Amino acid sequence: MSSALGLYVPGDSLLHRLPPGAKLLTLVVAALVSHWLSTPARVGGAVALVVLLFAMARIPPRVAFGQLRALLLLIAVLGAFQWLVAGPSRAVVVVGVLAVLIALANLVTLTTRTSDLLETVVRACGPLRRAGVDPERIGLMLALGIRSISVVADLAGEIREAQLARGIRPGVRTFAVPLLVRSLRHADALGEALVARGVDD
Repeated sequence: MSSALGLYVPGDSLLHRLPPGAKLLTLVVAALVSHWLSTPARVGGAVALVVLLFAMARIPPRVAFGQLRALLLLIAVLGAFQWLVAGPSRAVVVVGVLAVLIALANLVTLTTRTSDLLETVVRACGPLRRAGVDPERIGLMLALGIRSISVVADLAGEIREAQLARGIRPGVRTFAVPLLVRSLRHADALGEALVARGVDD
């Protein structure tokens, strides 16, 4: 089954068997404690742990790092900027933390069906109905948000390939501007489609 961030890989590993709620909670905790990864050594340890988790889940390397490959240019530009303004150590930390969090999010979707993730979120938000919150709408927002990550990553890959084919040198301006324009066009088209189907105003 396809997942929005990656391709769901069926399996019977411990990570596959963990409840979706536990995986989502772990992902949130990882994001909250990521500030602790303040040195290259700590980032290296986190990277090693992520590699071990992918190995435990028996995820093929090509699939495991497919999402990072699509964002490679964006990560490289961010790393170069940090290198210039804050030095090489800070660049390694910033890029490393970003890569670790993206990889963990991808691991969750590679070992969990998207429908299970959304059902878990909607169920967890059930008590909020008393406060006037619609859990189904939260689930829709999450689904669209997850899908948008994949779309933006695909757009980034298409732009990079098109620029390479035309011999255009990679750069912040030449990459970020077309990515922003195409992302906004996609958002407009998505909004129009939702309105046309009466999902929202």
